[in-house]
Amino acid sequence: MSLEILGIVLIVVLFFVILAGFPISFALFFLAMAFGYIGIGERVFYLMTYQYFGTMMETVLAAVALFTFMGYILESSGLMGRLFHAVQLMFGRLHGSLYIATILTATLFAAATGIVGASVAIIGLMAGPIMKKRGYDTALSAGTICAGGTLGILIPPSVMLVVMGPSFQVSISRLYAAAIIPGLLLASIYLTYTMARTWWNPRLGPPLPAEELNVGKGVVIWEFFAGLLPPAFLIVTTLGTIVSGWATPTEGAALGCVGAIIITALNGKLTFPVFKDAVFRTAETTSMVMILLAASTLLGAVFSAFGTPKYIADLVLGWDLPPGVLIISILMLCFILGWPLEWVPIVVIIIPIFLPLLQAIQVDMVWFSILVAVVLQTCWLSPPVALSAYYLKGVVPGWGLLEIYRGMMPFMLLQWICVFLIYFFPEIPLWLPNLWYN
Repeated sequence: MSLEILGIVLIVVLFFVILAGFPISFALFFLAMAFGYIGIGERVFYLMTYQYFGTMMETVLAAVALFTFMGYILESSGLMGRLFHAVQLMFGRLHGSLYIATILTATLFAAATGIVGASVAIIGLMAGPIMKKRGYDTALSAGTICAGGTLGILIPPSVMLVVMGPSFQVSISRLYAAAIIPGLLLASIYLTYTMARTWWNPRLGPPLPAEELNVGKGVVIWEFFAGLLPPAFLIVTTLGTIVSGWATPTEGAALGCVGAIIITALNGKLTFPVFKDAVFRTAETTSMVMILLAASTLLGAVFSAFGTPKYIADLVLGWDLPPGVLIISILMLCFILGWPLEWVPIVVIIIPIFLPLLQAIQVDMVWFSILVAVVLQTCWLSPPVALSAYYLKGVVPGWGLLEIYRGMMPFMLLQWICVFLIYFFPEIPLWLPNLWYN
């Protein structure tokens, strides 16, 4: 058996092992070592040492831990609750005001954390009980919370974009700049959809009782700006330094951590248990990402040493398929794999297999990266897995899982509309990075 075919066998075995439920990191490591020893002998041990040390010493990946810590600290600041309450009071006389408050708060929280699970849980805790109390439609409410929470995977400082940069050989700063407009576009689409549904059927989102809105305008304005300005200033400062090139992603993330600690302390929420919990959860999340990234890098190195990526690229190019068909096929593969898998193995294992093919057909990798990001965001809303549903069910147990699924389906379709818009209009993600850097 040739080395190229051995690489294909490796990928087939990997899929079966992952789908069988084995821990992904250990599966990647042992398969890479076993097949590597069969194919290239003892050199695989030197390759393992080089790849593991190279990954762990990659300074840009320190941003994963720093942005994660920033998100967990801001999660405890209480600012999102103040902002949600203020927006709720500002638009309370409108039908669907809680949908507006949910989407606006989720968008800002996504830009402050970049962590989907935390976003869905926090937004669910804030919005779910009051939506239920005010007689809002369960399905539409659940869909709005889940969709708003998933914005954290796309809007900077998305942790996924930090991992995607080295894996796709793309500048993280360009990815951050490219993700801003698609993220805001998605939030606008969500807002338009919920308001249209409420306008068509006002019973889906009744206005708040007049006695709850009997609050002075000064109080509302103060709560709004007290909840908005600190995280907004932190976001602009952090992302601004990265996108402008004044700081690397790691330096910008460190600046964001300092700012998050100061904001939480000034809000009176920074206690030792909060700090300890944020550190523990950051270590837990970052360890998972880094070990998986190192193991996948080893597997990719073994795979490349076999010559399989070039073999696959030459084989597919020989079919003379249109570039659009190849791109759509890869996106659909990511969507299907996104049901049983999280985004990490797809970003660090699956897509790099196709990099030689994408480079051969001269695909703009910034544009393609944003397409992949939006598709993977869609997976969070796509049954049968739809992890957002389980996060929401955990914090709002009174809502049935089938109702949550039913509410997420229209938002999944809205996600695909956004995918098609980005596919047919590449200037949506590329306009800002091209304007800024060129």
